Amino acid sequence: MAAGKATHKQAATEPSPDRPTTPWAPENDTAVPQKGAHPAATLARGRGSALQLTLPAPSGRYSVGTFSQHLVDTSRTDPYVPGKRARELMVTYWYPAASTSGHAQAPWMPSTSGAHFLYSRGLSPQQVTVPQTAGHTLAPVATKLGKLPVLLYSTGLHSDRAMGTALAQDLASRGYLVVTVDHTHDANEVEFPDGRLEVNTMPAGSHSSDTLNVRAADIRFVINQLGTIAKGGNPDVDHAKLPTGFSHAVDTSRIGMFGWSLGGAAVDTAMQLDHRIDAGANLDGQFFGSAPSKDLSRPFMLFSSGSHNRNNDSSWRKLWPHLKGYRVDIQLRGSKHLSFSDNEAMVPQEASLLGLSPAQLQQQYGTIDPDRAIKIQRVYLAAYFDQTLLHKHSTLLDGPAKSYPEISFVR
Repeated sequence: MAAGKATHKQAATEPSPDRPTTPWAPENDTAVPQKGAHPAATLARGRGSALQLTLPAPSGRYSVGTFSQHLVDTSRTDPYVPGKRARELMVTYWYPAASTSGHAQAPWMPSTSGAHFLYSRGLSPQQVTVPQTAGHTLAPVATKLGKLPVLLYSTGLHSDRAMGTALAQDLASRGYLVVTVDHTHDANEVEFPDGRLEVNTMPAGSHSSDTLNVRAADIRFVINQLGTIAKGGNPDVDHAKLPTGFSHAVDTSRIGMFGWSLGGAAVDTAMQLDHRIDAGANLDGQFFGSAPSKDLSRPFMLFSSGSHNRNNDSSWRKLWPHLKGYRVDIQLRGSKHLSFSDNEAMVPQEASLLGLSPAQLQQQYGTIDPDRAIKIQRVYLAAYFDQTLLHKHSTLLDGPAKSYPEISFVR
């Protein structure tokens, strides 16, 4: 997507202009600071059995199915690689399954990209095994639920779609069709079905507003492909199989979107570009570009970490009066920016291998218990989308709740 010539653009790889009051600002959302850790040193410690990482089990009533698709947008060239190369994406679908018998659990990442992810942290597959998800590959859809409302997920800068798995599979267990999107060559690693691994090739100094425009165009393209599926087609360029009942389960009349960090900012940009997105939620992401200066009449949620809100983020203050529909701004006390990713669950498990002390963990992830942080995010995201897409009012969104004292409402 062609980027506008906005002035005073902020580079996606530079600190926020609001620093030091916004330590959560997007830089590289895959970075895990290490204390004296070096790949050679950590490999030397990894001679025993590998540490198996885990994610919290989904809390909804339904089993979860999953599969991935390879999509190519021939109407656009990839802005991050030279030459006229069509824009390629990998997406993963999460949905309520009728049965999981005979369908294997999907890994958090495929093997090649998973190994690349670990090596980028100074770890190896001999030391650490990435989690198994709760999703069962190509399990049949729970067609008794009828058409499923759609939720799209965009992740942090240079992060991977897998970083939203704990939230995505939980929302699927509650009856949503969730689509997690990898933004190729922005993400640190994207593995395609032929085993090809595409890595981050974003030019140094890329402007965040341009990056958000690319992501918004990716999302619009994915929504178009959902429309193709709903009409009985299969947009997968490799003609990969669809799960039984899937084409009849896609409801393109009820679409929401959520994202973390730069992916949260992408929600507003995508909603300005595509009016088919009915409701959005930003998980702790700073806004860039012109989108927060434009009116938005559809529902929007701001969901921030404990050190971030409208009081210290000028981009959030700018957006707030332009939200003309239902709006809510909540804050998760005791959390940090990385708490809204799967790192919240995984990094404490591998802290000793990463060389992270308890004090460093607190600095990065706050004081809240990881399972508690993820549970609260799940509950409030579900309440928000239940209310805005399914018209089921939730008292949780009316104000502070005794059962979740960690949530405060920014008025």
